[in-house]
Amino acid sequence: MLCQICNKNNATVHYTKIINGEVEELHLCDKCAMNNNEFEFDSTFSFHKLLTGLIDSLQGGPVEEEVDDIICSSCGLSYSKFKQTGKFGCPHCYDDFKTKLLPLFKGIHGYNEHTGKIPKRANKNIIKRKEIGKLRKELDELVNKEAFEKAALVRDKIKKLENELDG
Repeated sequence: MLCQICNKNNATVHYTKIINGEVEELHLCDKCAMNNNEFEFDSTFSFHKLLTGLIDSLQGGPVEEEVDDIICSSCGLSYSKFKQTGKFGCPHCYDDFKTKLLPLFKGIHGYNEHTGKIPKRANKNIIKRKEIGKLRKELDELVNKEAFEKAALVRDKIKKLENELDG
């Protein structure tokens, strides 16, 4: 279908307007749609709009007014203001907003902490310490599930790695 204004380009924007039961349809190309005054396109990409959209979606939708809005003890920025701007006021905001940020980070990344890669040429001790950390988490989960036989095996792996680090 061709654009109804320029009759040259393919129509990519299809707009239906209903006023008092009267239906009006417009089929426009991108260029003509951008120049049409009836449409309001925000063509600028804004990271803070993306971030605040993620915050709202991960926290169950936008909240108009938070009852206990957290305020940074250093710069005075409120959490609701951070949600609007997507920018922290100072480094202390990370600590003061931690209770709200941890679920956000986990929702975005899948983890609450940095789990970056270790270069293959890295010190073997770093790799062993990272493995011990993973095994400790696994051990805690197994103990909570009361899977004591598997927990004992994991405990033994941890001891073996710790002995390798010491010796």
